[in-house]
Amino acid sequence: MTIMKWFRRIWGKFGPARRLVFVEDTLPEVMPFRDLVPTRDDGDDWSVGMRCPCGCGERIELMILRGTRPRWDISVNEAGKPSLHPSVWRNSGCRSHFWVREGRVIWCD
Repeated sequence: MTIMKWFRRIWGKFGPARRLVFVEDTLPEVMPFRDLVPTRDDGDDWSVGMRCPCGCGERIELMILRGTRPRWDISVNEAGKPSLHPSVWRNSGCRSHFWVREGRVIWCD
């Protein structure tokens, strides 16, 4: 295991948990470091954005609007920690593959 993979696993497990920060219409130019940012239009969530947790800083936008493909589901537990389903797999750039479960990043090998 490389030192970077080891660091990612430790940071995902013990680092500060992700939370939701809602915005209207579009994602901000500068994304928060660890937060998930759902976008709303007329009260309906249609996408969620985040910075790639690997540290590359790339912006990730995932569609959560019903009827779109591909589409992710977002849920929030009693403590307010978000989860995404299915996993996020970047096909370009850093090629990260991970889950967001109860505010934590779980890396796939």
